[in-house]
Amino acid sequence: MKKLIYLSLVLVAGLFSCSKSNNQLTMKNGLNVDRPDETILIERVDLEQKFGKFEAGMAPVLMHKGQLVPTQVDDMDADGAWDELVVNFDFLANEIILLDVEIVSAADYPDFEKRTNVRLGIVQDDHSFKEVDQYFAPQGLDGFPTIAQGESVNWENDKMGFRNYFDCRNVKDLFGKLQPGLIIDKIHTPEMGSYHDLADWGMDVLHCGSSLGSGGLALLENDSLFRLGSTEVYEYQKIVEGPIRSVFDLKYKGWDVNGEQLDAVERISIYPGKYWFQSDVTVTGFTGQKQLATGIVTSLLKNEPYSFDAGDKFSAIATLDVQSLNKDELGMAVMVPKAEMTKIDRTTDINFFAEGYQTVPAKNFSHVISETYYLAQKIKNNQPARHYFFAVWGLENPKWKEMDHFQSYINEEAEKLSHPIDIII
Repeated sequence: MKKLIYLSLVLVAGLFSCSKSNNQLTMKNGLNVDRPDETILIERVDLEQKFGKFEAGMAPVLMHKGQLVPTQVDDMDADGAWDELVVNFDFLANEIILLDVEIVSAADYPDFEKRTNVRLGIVQDDHSFKEVDQYFAPQGLDGFPTIAQGESVNWENDKMGFRNYFDCRNVKDLFGKLQPGLIIDKIHTPEMGSYHDLADWGMDVLHCGSSLGSGGLALLENDSLFRLGSTEVYEYQKIVEGPIRSVFDLKYKGWDVNGEQLDAVERISIYPGKYWFQSDVTVTGFTGQKQLATGIVTSLLKNEPYSFDAGDKFSAIATLDVQSLNKDELGMAVMVPKAEMTKIDRTTDINFFAEGYQTVPAKNFSHVISETYYLAQKIKNNQPARHYFFAVWGLENPKWKEMDHFQSYINEEAEKLSHPIDIII
């Protein structure tokens, strides 16, 4: 059974006796803390245990005290039928809520405020960018055409924006936001102007260089890091884009790791109201166990980085310093299940590009990873490994200028992830 976030499914036979309850779901916050913007995923097969089979073209909507609750239904396997109901709700501490369920035509599904977004725009002859749902990146180590809007696959929620360079660099980067809203459809266009300059919405806040940037991936082999980049195939595939969840895959074939040819898929999911995204990475083509590394750029870091236990079930690394391109505070963190964490370390700060390892001269980029603080987790062949990448900007909220506040937020999110909302069906 696939893993779900924020979901603990409780099947209770004969719990309800009145007819109205047959059209209700019960949700329970088991923590003594408020939980705004909780996103819950419910499998269709579990809903059908209570409500019976949904007819083709029909889908559930939820009401709380007569008000529509933000939801979406997602087709995750591209077979033309939805597989999961996604729900977003603000829970009070220890709150138990009853949601009325109505079945409507999927064609008439209500519109909700769009709070997540994913986009790959490909340049056209007129220099505009056309959004695509699937595309292959250009190959090349000695330079390549810039074909993508913002050079990247871009994703965002109402808190932060992220991007992954759609070329052999394969480094993640950040857009800081000064106000809620979605901006990636406009980056790299005359309407927005340069995203490197501070604007009303925010800006590109991170210098990546030849590091792993903000959550780039590598394999750790014999104390060496092998960047996930320069693969024979690098493919983008949108899975779903909706108001309260967006999901996409980055697919790689021919990843040369110390002579082994591996394949990988990174599935990235983003939800409203969170200063993080979720990454599920599946690597295939090896036997036994390997170590997947996820890292944070340190090129402008002056304070010492942090490592700590996040709640009872997670381990985390974090940095917070005057390290944004706006010369103000920027915090970044990686969190993984504690049982999977194997190593925390920091690479050399040597500029390998200057030393002659000039993978992409036009971008001053070396394929050898440097200036990176990283965390490694054990992985097995063809089994997904999950991590969460956090980012906060002090200019957006003054509390993000202090590591204590950032660490407290990470701990709070870890606690919520460890104690998902109960769904009683």
